Amino acid sequence: MTLANLPRSFAHPVRAIALIVTLAVLILTLPGGAQAQVTAFRQAVAESAARDTNLATFYRGRDFEGIWTGGDSAAAGRRNALLTALADAGAHGLPVARYNPDQLMAQLRAAATPAQQGAAEVAMSQAFLHYARDVQTGILTPSKVVPLIVREVPLRSPLGTLQAFIQSNPAAFLRSLPPSSPEYARLMREKLRMEGLLAQGGYGPTVQASSLAPGASGQAVVDLRNRLILMGFLDRTATQTYDASIQAAVQRFQQSMGLSVDGSAGGETMKEINVPLDRRMQSVIVAMERERWMNRPRGQRHIWVNLTDFTAAIVDNDRVTFSTRSVIGATESDRQSPEFSDVMEYMVINPSWYVPRSIVVNEYLPQLQSNSGAVSHLDVTDRSGNVIPRGSVNASKYTAKTFPYSMRQGPSERNALGLVKFLFPNKYNIYLHDTPSKNLFSRESRAFSHGCIRLNDPFDFAYALLARQESDPKAVFQARLNSGSESRITLKEPVPVHIVYRTAFTNVTGQLQFRRDIYGRDAAIWNALAREGVAVRALQG
Repeated sequence: MTLANLPRSFAHPVRAIALIVTLAVLILTLPGGAQAQVTAFRQAVAESAARDTNLATFYRGRDFEGIWTGGDSAAAGRRNALLTALADAGAHGLPVARYNPDQLMAQLRAAATPAQQGAAEVAMSQAFLHYARDVQTGILTPSKVVPLIVREVPLRSPLGTLQAFIQSNPAAFLRSLPPSSPEYARLMREKLRMEGLLAQGGYGPTVQASSLAPGASGQAVVDLRNRLILMGFLDRTATQTYDASIQAAVQRFQQSMGLSVDGSAGGETMKEINVPLDRRMQSVIVAMERERWMNRPRGQRHIWVNLTDFTAAIVDNDRVTFSTRSVIGATESDRQSPEFSDVMEYMVINPSWYVPRSIVVNEYLPQLQSNSGAVSHLDVTDRSGNVIPRGSVNASKYTAKTFPYSMRQGPSERNALGLVKFLFPNKYNIYLHDTPSKNLFSRESRAFSHGCIRLNDPFDFAYALLARQESDPKAVFQARLNSGSESRITLKEPVPVHIVYRTAFTNVTGQLQFRRDIYGRDAAIWNALAREGVAVRALQG
């Protein structure tokens, strides 16, 4: 008896398939109905599974009967599906060696005794659980790599995963494990395209010039032309001059990188042009890992804040319906914006700003100690919120630990939060808000806040949110605003908020975009993935 025939071709690079086919004759054979061998097999399963609580519970519930090593068609289908998936794990940016399908096949082939077959049975289940966890919710624990990634990864129950698997079509079940988001599929497609390009030599020679401008000519322009062609921003051309076609291609490149779009290859643009293909592929693989950390529904309507892109968007059914520029936390370690998801419940119009304790004691207390009239736009308050006259506050008596007061700024156009803030209550005290510092939104890089997200168009953002519950959202909002009093509007349909950090992502038309790793987080994630065996690879064959 043989296993079910395997497909003859796969998405790439599945060269282990021939070996899988040669393994197809593996069957658990128990001659003569020897009960002793059945008992020996089950004993081996029990002993091998004992080191893993989930596996021990799973097999105990089956009276230690196998699911992989039997001679029936169900076991054959499971073997076939799993070994195929493991051989193709690299397509997902996973380390194939982590699951070691070659060793699994060798172990299965060599399993001549019931004890060896029992050990092989459990080894298959272990490989299945490792792969299922990795492809479904990621290889890494994000907060262990970057503490400010405080995202709750939707880990599945290993026992539940095994039980669901044996009740399902094996191949279909394994296909259902990776994220089903359109973004994951687009990133996977781009990874495959880039692997093919890497096999052909990548982007070619770097451009040996610190900058180039329209009208230039020479070898550096030729190299620039060739890289733009290979990157997909320029149609094939023989021009050796920085002409209008190259200028337009540079503009498209700048747009895809979030750079100022002027068509001139200045210093920052040239740095990005010279980033090698394998580095770009690392960003894509990291983005796929990040997608796995968010492998759950995001909400038919949700708010998507991409820190590296300095934007905040409202997304309806995977389509951006509103977007605005944002200012995010500064690059200093104590000011960076964290990554997490929550639910926006309400907005506050004409808000007061309750100054975070860290800012009070680290920034304002030293100023008050030098000058009791410092930061005069803020009220000093006691624990009950009562305003304390400045003259009665002797700041020099206190340290950062003993300072007993808080500080608050009342509603006004000069308020640090501007005229509206959007709340999704969380323990990190992060929210979206207006700001009086409008000049910062014209900057290319916009990392200036203490961690919260400032919006360039907060009123329009509010109108878009309220349009679901008000026939005239602008009038409702403006009436509250013009009152000058602090007020709250509750969202009748709370909206999920996802604060993310993507240096590689696709835009609304599916084109790949890259942004700079402003906090260095993706570099840390890539290094952690590499330690687990993930590697950039070129398409084989």
